[in-house]
Amino acid sequence: MARQPRLYSSDEQALLKRLGDNVHTARTTKGLSQEALADLAGLNRSHISKIEKAGSDVQLITVYRLATALDLPLQDLLSRAESTST
Repeated sequence: MARQPRLYSSDEQALLKRLGDNVHTARTTKGLSQEALADLAGLNRSHISKIEKAGSDVQLITVYRLATALDLPLQDLLSRAESTST
């Protein structure tokens, strides 16, 4: 039997997208491939891909591992990007 996809509120979807965007930006800024980040964080490369596409539930410990691997404060992965418009 196929697993039903989980439905998220718009706030939850926005949080997953923000996390995915922040992970992707931090990873590429540091010149890391998804595979390299996965190795540093003790995760699977496909899980990194799903996180970056906002297509995966993410446990807090996973966010912690990513932040540690990227040498960032945990809150940086969850924060909104600074607005450049005035």
